[in-house]
Amino acid sequence: MNGNATIFSSLKRWARSVKRDVVALWLAARDPRVPWYAKAVAGAVAAYALSPIDLIPDLIPVVGYLDDLIIVPLGILFAIKLVPAALMQEFREEAVRRELHPASRAGLIFIATVWVVTATWLVWFFWPSRGR
Repeated sequence: MNGNATIFSSLKRWARSVKRDVVALWLAARDPRVPWYAKAVAGAVAAYALSPIDLIPDLIPVVGYLDDLIIVPLGILFAIKLVPAALMQEFREEAVRRELHPASRAGLIFIATVWVVTATWLVWFFWPSRGR
């Protein structure tokens, strides 16, 4: 049972660090000292991670959790590599200090737009044509 407690404790620490890094990237995307390309990636990753809806819904077995378990962490790692290390450390400290819980309207709008465009395309593509 002690092994399970250790695994659970490790997962909690990992989840807290991911949450902290998402908020730190949210801060990095707004800081003028961060290069534009790092801001773009950090902003996109933070917007997606903070979006209340997923690109791949969690209702879809296995695949639905891929973005939460693979895509988001890889995006975070990539964005962190682009932000200068000293600045990233500063943003991490600020994220812990502020205990922010931002939500991303931009991420929500982007994901909702992807869903609407995909649904529209699918209806257009599969709708039986009256002229055929």
